[in-house]
Amino acid sequence: MQDLNDMVYFAEVAERGGFAAAGRALGIPKSRLSRRVADLEGQLGVQLLQRSTRSLSLTPAGELYLRHCLAMRDAAQAAAEAVAQVQTEPRGTIRISCPVTLAQSSLGPLLPRFMQRYPAVRVEMMVLNRPVDPVEEGVDIALRVRPTIEDSATLVAKNFGESGGLLVASPELLRRQGPVKTPLDLDKLDTVAMSAAGDGRVSMRLEGPDGAEHLWHHAPRYLADDLATLQFAVLAGTGAGVLPDYMCREHIRNGLLVEVLPGWGPRPGICHAVFPQRRALVPAVRKLIDFLAENMTGVEPHDYAI
Repeated sequence: MQDLNDMVYFAEVAERGGFAAAGRALGIPKSRLSRRVADLEGQLGVQLLQRSTRSLSLTPAGELYLRHCLAMRDAAQAAAEAVAQVQTEPRGTIRISCPVTLAQSSLGPLLPRFMQRYPAVRVEMMVLNRPVDPVEEGVDIALRVRPTIEDSATLVAKNFGESGGLLVASPELLRRQGPVKTPLDLDKLDTVAMSAAGDGRVSMRLEGPDGAEHLWHHAPRYLADDLATLQFAVLAGTGAGVLPDYMCREHIRNGLLVEVLPGWGPRPGICHAVFPQRRALVPAVRKLIDFLAENMTGVEPHDYAI
């Protein structure tokens, strides 16, 4: 009898469009995955995949075989999840992805409390500043902070509330390059940012009193894809920048930072989780989603690029 794992491996490769993506999702080296699929083709006596240096496609036999592999894989997953739903205690591994600042400010302190409540649950957290596709990368819950929640046919979203950012600078920078009384005066200032377009410029829509808007274009003097690093630069007077309100308030109270244009700022981000609907049926994943919804509402992390 064929190894049923090989059928799953083939299905993952075919669905994800390559060995590298499937290997990441399965946690299996690309070379091993390629060898197992080749062995499967040898056992069947047919070629399932057309391989080239740039693309991967199914043969007619591969298309036929894939339908049976998907049905087998989905039936196995449904069986496991049916059993998981009748467990009295949530258990198993939950894989989460989270932006760096959100992990440090909110999720980091919360997860130990969740794990203390559910001792049979194991957590693997990816803390990184890049977009994560839960389906492609095998993640149960991906936490995001973005201006909008994207529509998706494969993912469900859970809204945890808005997060705000402030445009701030050091008093010394404003003495040197200010004053800033209107949005047009922002062009006087050196700036810092997490990223820029290919021409080195950043476009940011600022919202002001009574629904006023200003599209601010600037060329940051300093780029760093980490908000804590940018905070050091803003405090040192390197440039003005948008920072999470929770990172600024104490420094504003102490006079180390100044809100550049009070009442003006970027559109708030929405702190939310996205997850495959099927995974939300697993008790441990469902419990964590509910726990985060209860405890993250009202927090104010901020990281628009994730």
